[in-house]
Amino acid sequence: MPSALHMAADNAALSAAVKRSRKLLNRRAVVAAAASAVPVPGLDWMVDAAMLSRLIPEINKEFGLTPQQLDQLEPKKRDQVQKAVALVGSVLIGKFISRDLVIKAATKIGVRLTAKQAAKYVPLAGQVVAAAVGYAAIRYFGEEHMKDCIRVARQAQLDVPALGHSA
Repeated sequence: MPSALHMAADNAALSAAVKRSRKLLNRRAVVAAAASAVPVPGLDWMVDAAMLSRLIPEINKEFGLTPQQLDQLEPKKRDQVQKAVALVGSVLIGKFISRDLVIKAATKIGVRLTAKQAAKYVPLAGQVVAAAVGYAAIRYFGEEHMKDCIRVARQAQLDVPALGHSA
């Protein structure tokens, strides 16, 4: 399965949005990995949900897919984006992102998160495994979301903003 960067390779604006999003994603995944290593029940889930509830809107912004950005589009273009979102099947594009919505969407990576929960209680090695699984799960979730953003932007023929900011 191609990566988000590979999917965006033929479009400079999409590629730039993926690169900016990956920087954000890597930072958040490192924090999530650190929280995963701490053997406190539920802490990693809370940190993961908090990270993703901030990360997903930031990725959406990179692709011009926040509710505020979509509200600024002409009605015909906004309809195209909404149809593309429905076609792609994302519940995280163009909407206000709450922790509940993130947790609902995170069921895609639920098996990985459950393995992380179990592993963290094995002294030292288990914490390392839990951290690695936590990092990988957040990275996977973010990468899949970027792919959805690319699909929506392409389907709706959306001009991706050249934001160029750092978070």
